[in-house]
Amino acid sequence: MNLKINKKTYEIKEFNDFKSRFKSLKFVLDPLDYIIKFPNKKIANTYFFVQKIDICFTDNKNRILKIMENVGTEKIIFEPTATNTYYLPLGCIKEYKVGDILK
Repeated sequence: MNLKINKKTYEIKEFNDFKSRFKSLKFVLDPLDYIIKFPNKKIANTYFFVQKIDICFTDNKNRILKIMENVGTEKIIFEPTATNTYYLPLGCIKEYKVGDILK
């Protein structure tokens, strides 16, 4: 699955198993050039991240509920009504606002 933002297409990688969810972006030095989707997750945890990212929480219809831009390390963000959490490259979510649908 892909998402097109600003004429650039990003691949969406879905992390379902424990190992991939636990590792996510911890200690990843390369700049993020893809989007990570965590289905059925209401919490974003950026402990041990070495880069800033954008975080987006959506409902089951991919309608944006909460947007966090330029999130640094050692943050825990909780959205109780979310069903999906997305980690996006820095500056990628600026075109969207709360209520829009990710396609």
